[in-house]
Amino acid sequence: MPRVLLIEDDPSVREGVVLGLRRRGHELRAVESGEAGLAALREFRPDLVLLDLMLPAMNGVQVCRRIRGTSQLPIIMLTARGDDFDVVVGLEAGADDYIVKPARTEVIEARIRAVLRRLADPAGRGGTEIHGELAVDRAGLSVVKAGRPVPLAPSELKLLLHLSASPEQVFSRQQLLEYVWEHSYHGDARLVDACVRRLRQKIEDMAGSPRYIQTVRGFGYRFGPLG
Repeated sequence: MPRVLLIEDDPSVREGVVLGLRRRGHELRAVESGEAGLAALREFRPDLVLLDLMLPAMNGVQVCRRIRGTSQLPIIMLTARGDDFDVVVGLEAGADDYIVKPARTEVIEARIRAVLRRLADPAGRGGTEIHGELAVDRAGLSVVKAGRPVPLAPSELKLLLHLSASPEQVFSRQQLLEYVWEHSYHGDARLVDACVRRLRQKIEDMAGSPRYIQTVRGFGYRFGPLG
C-alpha cells in the first residue's frame, strides 16, 4: 500500500484521516506543520503527500512550492469550503488534486489511487515520439526538450501523454478531467487550466504563445500543430 505523509494542523481532521487510512492498510506519518512535513519527507520517504492549505507559519502553498523545487512527488491538497482563491494558488504551485474537508475516507482513498495510477499508466502506445524539440517517451514515462529532461508532476505527465497521443484533436475540459483526474462528475475545470499553465511553463519556449498545448476558446485544448 502507498506510504502517505499527512501534513495537517487540525487535530480532529488529522486523527480521522490517520485512523481511516491505516484501517485500509496504508503506512502513514502525520505531522502538524509545514516545517515538520518537510523534515518528514526526508525521513519517511512517502509515495504521496496529503497537504492542508491553511497551516500555521509556513502555509500549504509554501510547502507545496518547496516540495516541487526538488521533487515531483504526488501532492493532494486538503482545503476547507470557500477557499477558492487558495485552491487556485495551490494548484498553480504544483498540487496534483485537491479534496474539500471534511471528506470521507473512501473519497480520500479514491483520490490517492487515482493520482498514483498516473505514475504507473503509460497512457498510450510505447516508444518515443518526437514533436519538434519535444521527445515524449511513453514507455519510460519521461519527457525531454532540446536534449534536457523535463521534470513533470503526475498530472502534468498524464495530461501531456493524453493530448500528444492525438495531435490536433480537441479535448474539452470535462473530457480531460475524466481521463487525467478520473472525476466522472461535472468537475472543477480549474484543475485542468492550472495544470495546462504549469505544463506550458515547462515545455513551451514562451508560455504566452504556446506551440504545443493550444487553447480552443470556449471548448478546451489540443496538442499542436507546431507551425
